[in-house]
Amino acid sequence: MDTTIESLEKKSSNDDKTIGHFILDCKLRHFSEDTIRSYDSILRISSRFFDRTGRSLLSLDKFALRELLYHLTTERGYSGKTLENYFSALSSFSDYLTYEGLTDRNPILPFRKRYLRQYKADTRSMGASRKLISIEQMRMLINSILDPRDKAIVTLLAKTGIRRKELIKSDVDDIDWEEQSIKLKPHPKRSNLTVFFDDECARILRRWIKARQNYSLPPGCKALFVGEKGERLERHGVHSVVTKYAERVGLHNPKSKRVEDHFTPHCCRHWFTTHCRRNGLRREYLKELRGDARKEAVDIYDHIDKKELRRAYLAAVPLLGIA
Repeated sequence: MDTTIESLEKKSSNDDKTIGHFILDCKLRHFSEDTIRSYDSILRISSRFFDRTGRSLLSLDKFALRELLYHLTTERGYSGKTLENYFSALSSFSDYLTYEGLTDRNPILPFRKRYLRQYKADTRSMGASRKLISIEQMRMLINSILDPRDKAIVTLLAKTGIRRKELIKSDVDDIDWEEQSIKLKPHPKRSNLTVFFDDECARILRRWIKARQNYSLPPGCKALFVGEKGERLERHGVHSVVTKYAERVGLHNPKSKRVEDHFTPHCCRHWFTTHCRRNGLRREYLKELRGDARKEAVDIYDHIDKKELRRAYLAAVPLLGIA
């Protein structure tokens, strides 16, 4: 009996220590105070629940997660939104454990997809079925690209979340190097036309702008991205660039019929959305950066300060350490 008690106390102690390290990690990644406070509370409540069943946050599986879901829905009567908050916190925590090498996978993602209908509804429009790669995989993908144009294309898609059509319509003159932003052309699906990019994206873009001069450009060509003959790059050209390099590093399987086995330009938008959100970017800021259409009348009057939006973006956009 004493051994069991000692074992449970050890598990609880390990959970507390790891939660503390995770919270510090959240602070270093500039998560908002509200997000950090919510994550800390949810993880400690979950830890106490698992402690009673002889489990630990460091060794979660589908059986433990089902027990928690049953407890929250049946015994606590929590709403779909609260459930999503719980499993979002657990997912971020599991991502941290995977990054630190304490676990080999995140069991929360398939669980949420299977059991939380609210999660499915909320994320279907954001491309939940599309392939989502990690920050480390995006770093590997971009660092594998030597061509300055192709590297700039994938980097810009990942760092801004812009659509393929928005990228090919962009001109060199649309770039504000001082503010590190791009003024996009009007698009029926986009409200906000300004997107920002960070220092490492700026470095990759400048390298491409310099290399662009070596292309046979027609007089007056303003296109930011051009093909081998100097013409404005087209949609299929961007698709070929992304899938070619993704296939080389094992992130894209063109022979598979499963959507989750394909890495396309839109997966970069999904990657941007997901990881900025996980890094604590407020939902309204994320919607503004994505240029999502304003669905309610009040949204028209809900103006977001541009400088504040830029600061929030720079704090949340993942750093890739790309060369």
